Amino acid sequence: MKPKFTWMVTSTLLAALLSGCTNSGNNSIPPNETGADVIPVKDAVIPAGEPFEFEVDPETFALTIIKDGVREQASLPLPKAKVSNLVKSDDSVSWTYPGQMKVTIAKKNNYLDIKLESIGADSFQWPVVQADSYMLPLGEGKQIPADDKDWRTSLKDQSYTFSESFSMDFFALNHKSFSMVYLVTNKYNDEVHFDTEPSVQMQFTHDFPSINPDKSYGFRLYVTGNDPQQVVQPYKNYVIESGNFVTLEEKALENPNIQKLYGAPQIYLWSPSILTEENVNWPNIRTVLAGKFGIWLKHLMDETADGSSELTDTLEQISKQDYLDKYQKKVILNAINQAVKMKDFYSVDMFPDPGKEATALIQEGVSSLSEQKLYELNKLLLKDALGDAATDLKSWGQTGSTGLIQDMHEAGIDKAWIGLSNWADGLINPEMVDEAVKDGYLIAPYDSYHSIQENPDPSWNTASFADSTLYDQATINRKDGLKVAGFLNRGRKLNPTLAMPSVKQRADSILQEGIAFNSWFVDCDATGEIFDDYSQSHTTTQAEDLKARLQRLSYFAKDKQMVVGSEGGNDYASSVIAYAQGIESPIIAWGDPDMRKNKDSSYYVGDYYAMTGVPERYSKAVPIKPLYDKVYLDPTYSLPLYKLVYNDSIITTNHWEWGSYKIKGAEAERMLYELLYNAPPLYHLDSEAWDKQQASITGFLKIWSAFHSKAVTQEMTNFSVLSDDRLVQSAQYGDHLKVIVNFSDKDAVAADGQSVKAKSAIIIEGGKSTLFDAEANAKLLATN
Repeated sequence: MKPKFTWMVTSTLLAALLSGCTNSGNNSIPPNETGADVIPVKDAVIPAGEPFEFEVDPETFALTIIKDGVREQASLPLPKAKVSNLVKSDDSVSWTYPGQMKVTIAKKNNYLDIKLESIGADSFQWPVVQADSYMLPLGEGKQIPADDKDWRTSLKDQSYTFSESFSMDFFALNHKSFSMVYLVTNKYNDEVHFDTEPSVQMQFTHDFPSINPDKSYGFRLYVTGNDPQQVVQPYKNYVIESGNFVTLEEKALENPNIQKLYGAPQIYLWSPSILTEENVNWPNIRTVLAGKFGIWLKHLMDETADGSSELTDTLEQISKQDYLDKYQKKVILNAINQAVKMKDFYSVDMFPDPGKEATALIQEGVSSLSEQKLYELNKLLLKDALGDAATDLKSWGQTGSTGLIQDMHEAGIDKAWIGLSNWADGLINPEMVDEAVKDGYLIAPYDSYHSIQENPDPSWNTASFADSTLYDQATINRKDGLKVAGFLNRGRKLNPTLAMPSVKQRADSILQEGIAFNSWFVDCDATGEIFDDYSQSHTTTQAEDLKARLQRLSYFAKDKQMVVGSEGGNDYASSVIAYAQGIESPIIAWGDPDMRKNKDSSYYVGDYYAMTGVPERYSKAVPIKPLYDKVYLDPTYSLPLYKLVYNDSIITTNHWEWGSYKIKGAEAERMLYELLYNAPPLYHLDSEAWDKQQASITGFLKIWSAFHSKAVTQEMTNFSVLSDDRLVQSAQYGDHLKVIVNFSDKDAVAADGQSVKAKSAIIIEGGKSTLFDAEANAKLLATN
């Protein structure tokens, strides 16, 4: 007869739970390790979990939950195994699978504390779960019906790295009578595998790396109602209990600039060129290029990866004609703007008499100049070489940068976060950065410490480091001894535990001349892509890797007093960063060749590289395949799980590859989503894009910015689906601010009696209603 045991779990007031409990898991990151200050445990209004009973069969590890007489399986049975050391008491049961695992289940006030410890197993698969539907924190959150054909297609035989794919450390199983919520207490070395026949089933596996002395993992298991707010409440209380919940207002006490994010769209400004078409006298530059400078420019471009062959062909072409076409102008400007950032731009032979200002900088020693001063020198030298073929140096590059920022401010955009694709774009044009700060904006360079190149590449300076030993001595080894490849399989991945001296060196170098950056964007650190490093000289566990990333983010936030953001936004970074790009829409279908490789496909998202302006990867509006539309965008599957926990703690938006206007035909729906989920729109702008999008952007921001400014400092207190087709939904922030949206193509009357036009939103505050017609606003893009 199988040994089976039944216990009762009761619920008490959360205040009693918090006053006496410590974190039972091994995944709690102490605040002093995240860089966050230790803060008092907050009072939670909503208790987590409901009373239930449970049964467990040690031989198969089948776990059954019983509530009000209804039985549901929390984990399906494993193959029957031998059990030893079976011990039970009034509040716990433990047993051993000889030579493999030790299991302990203890009843707490309102949850099961489940601990699994390896005593020989290299990995262990448990739980294996099956439910009517699932609530999973994939990005912002998804509700996945187990028998849905689109999700079954999308998830078929898929395996997800838990730390990367799950934005928060839980998953929920939904049944008709109640839900079961698994809180994962060790996020490291976990994988979730999906089987889809006959319906979606999840398998959770934990590996026990040889380099990690921690041989345990575990869960808290709660029973809740089926409402999303009830489902997330145990996790929110758990985060608070752990001391890792920090509100935006608390962060703003240390850096008031964080408040500039409230009501701020997030805008990537594409102004890398310091010399632009309007700065050039094209008939005269033909003469300059035919001489000594043309030969020098070609020599410099031969040292780069981008543009050398195009320049050679163009110089040969224009020597045989008396004009320059549009493409030829782009090639020449691209070459000049690359060259002016090079350390080797100065040559005594090329510039024998460079002028007083340039001479003073040269006498400081060109090799010892800061990057900003190097650009200052090179601009002076370039002006000397171009002479009357270029306008006054002070006007270079200002129309599409400083001038564009001024236009945005005059158009009524009072707050904005502005991102630059590279810190060099700011150092070469400090006037642009000064203008952004003067107008009340945040402005941030893109920075990254994820990948490293063996040889410095001027076109990928984030992967180049002053310390030449890092490539061989500080990169990550896999278990098989091979190096982990860098982004796009170029170079290697840098071990973050060994990177901090280079982080500080780079930051100090960028900032040493007083550039006015007041924000910083660190790529990859909040994505959950973390590594075990098997290098004998610097063995590192995933936990140590993650800790080092948090220390890096904290360095920019605290030591440099920057408003810090990162890619992704997985919540281990929530106490440190203020904004995250990727929770609301992640990178869509990274592995689909029609989107990434097949340039003739209508779905191709575009190239990363552009000679001038916004690259197609960010500017080209493309449709997406119906399956991706369903699983990534369809509001009937979306849930604000992340917002229900973190709305007033971290500002989340789209990944920069999937800005607000990227998906063709979905512009109205994405505006409605940004209102409902209180998420900033994300735009990619140069002068051309601003001219096309200005009417739509400013029309939306008149509504969105005021709403966001109020909603972002409050909790999301309610989320409701108001129609049978799930296309009319509402969210409430605090006690008095509510938004209702209708994603459908038909006018609707919501369940609460509110009439809502098709593709529109109604904001309700203090008895006053404001209508936003998203469809009409989206049409401004086509007609402008």
